[in-house]
Amino acid sequence: MCTARRQDLCGGTDGPGGSHLGPLKALLGLTLPRVYASDSTSAQTLPQNIGKPESPDTGWDRIKDLFSSREGEMYSEELRNIVKCGIAAAIVGMVYGGLPGARHARERFIQLSQAAMYQNRVDAVRSAHNAAIRGFVRFGSRWSWRVAAFVTMFNTVNTGLTVYRDKDALGHFTIAGAATGGLFRLNLGLRGLLAGTAIGAVMGLPAGVLIMGLQKLGGETMRDKSRRERQELYELRVTEWNARLKLTDDLIGEMRSEKHQDTDNDLQRIEELLSQPRNEKGANAVTSET
Repeated sequence: MCTARRQDLCGGTDGPGGSHLGPLKALLGLTLPRVYASDSTSAQTLPQNIGKPESPDTGWDRIKDLFSSREGEMYSEELRNIVKCGIAAAIVGMVYGGLPGARHARERFIQLSQAAMYQNRVDAVRSAHNAAIRGFVRFGSRWSWRVAAFVTMFNTVNTGLTVYRDKDALGHFTIAGAATGGLFRLNLGLRGLLAGTAIGAVMGLPAGVLIMGLQKLGGETMRDKSRRERQELYELRVTEWNARLKLTDDLIGEMRSEKHQDTDNDLQRIEELLSQPRNEKGANAVTSET
């Protein structure tokens, strides 16, 4: 009867000389979840956030890629360069228009206040300085936003053409200068538009020669730098992904070894309990029931 009860509990034997624990092993094998993170599909397929080292195929896709977030950055380097150049142009315009404006405002104040009465020399000097500061802010702000807007529009058109065509060319600077000059003179009518376009194209060509020359001296253009950084970022992401897969495999291996060890201990404990002699009272009660 004991043998029958043990067979009912354990679900039969595993063969001659077996431990009668085949189904119990399968039951205990479910104590820990099975995670297969390194199967053939996931090992060969990279996640979507890694992307690819090449730039997008079409020009519009490359334009959209400018506004996509990068690793640790909210905006692309091209957009950040446009903003930086706009801020630098605003500062230069402020200084360029503010210094002459401050000097002119101070001289005009002195001319208009010849007959003014002041308590002392300090009040007169302070009034002249205040007039110079007001002139600096007024004339400087006028030049500041104009220069910043011109440079920002010029860089935006040039960067857009370069990214769309995926190459650097002097013609991009010429087109950017013509478009920016024409828009700035659009309020003067058709003649102003044509004049501004011609002047902008003439000014854009030497600016392009200077900028591309400096980039050549630096060893790479902006597009070459963008491609290199994209390739380096892709390789870094692939390396991190492979490292995570290896760490996951090691962790799963450790979990499996610990699970098998715990299962063997449980099975050994159950065999010891089953091999102990039964209680006589329990045996008599079972006999009387039968």
